[in-house]
Amino acid sequence: MLTTFPVNVFVRITDPERARRFYEQVLGLAFEYDNEYVMVFRSGATQVIVQKVQEFAPIAPTVLGWEVKGIRNVVASLQSRGVTFVRYPGMEQDADGIWTSPAGRVAWFKDPDGNVLSVSEHP
Repeated sequence: MLTTFPVNVFVRITDPERARRFYEQVLGLAFEYDNEYVMVFRSGATQVIVQKVQEFAPIAPTVLGWEVKGIRNVVASLQSRGVTFVRYPGMEQDADGIWTSPAGRVAWFKDPDGNVLSVSEHP
C-alpha cells in the first residue's frame, strides 16, 4: 500500500546551526524550513527531517544513505567538501574508503553529531 508514497527519513541532531551547514552546504540538500522541533531538507522526492534534540547517543549502524551513480565521483566531491570517510576493521575498503560488497559498492561517513551516513551504488 505505501509503495506509491514518498519516504521521509529522520535523523537527530544537537546543534541546529552546525547541522544546517552540514546538510545544506556540505551535502548540498535543499533547505525547506525550520521550526523549534525540526529542520527539513529535500533530497529528490525524499524529505530529510532533522530532529532537534538536547542530547542523544548515535547508533553504530547506518541511519541514512543515498543511492548514487558514479560513487567514485560522489566520494571525491564529498571529500573536497571536507567529508572524511569511515574505515571499518575487517572490511576491504579501497583508498577512498569504498567497500565492494556482494551487491555493489558503499562508503560511509558521519554527520557532525556522529550519525552514520552512506553513499552506495548498485548495478
